[in-house]
Amino acid sequence: MIAVYVSIGNSDDKLPQRHWARYVADVRRILNRAAVEVHGEWFSAPDATWQNACWCIVLLEDQQVINAVQAELRSTADAHLQESVAWAVATVQFLTTPRAR
Repeated sequence: MIAVYVSIGNSDDKLPQRHWARYVADVRRILNRAAVEVHGEWFSAPDATWQNACWCIVLLEDQQVINAVQAELRSTADAHLQESVAWAVATVQFLTTPRAR
């Protein structure tokens, strides 16, 4: 399994609110369908100058799955006139150990 952060934004202000909402919904659908787990979904503050969204998901460590998700995210970004999607694989380090019961 791998943990991945996926971030999208509308910092170029190309998308009006209604279109941005559709883009977020499309990305959410892609990630929810592919993820083994969704750890979280975060958004920029409502009064921020630019709109951003970020998800943390867990995927099977299967290159075909990863390639398919990345291709679908690229295609969706293109369909919504967006030039980039950030994909960051997390390095997970546990700072505590489970206690014996």
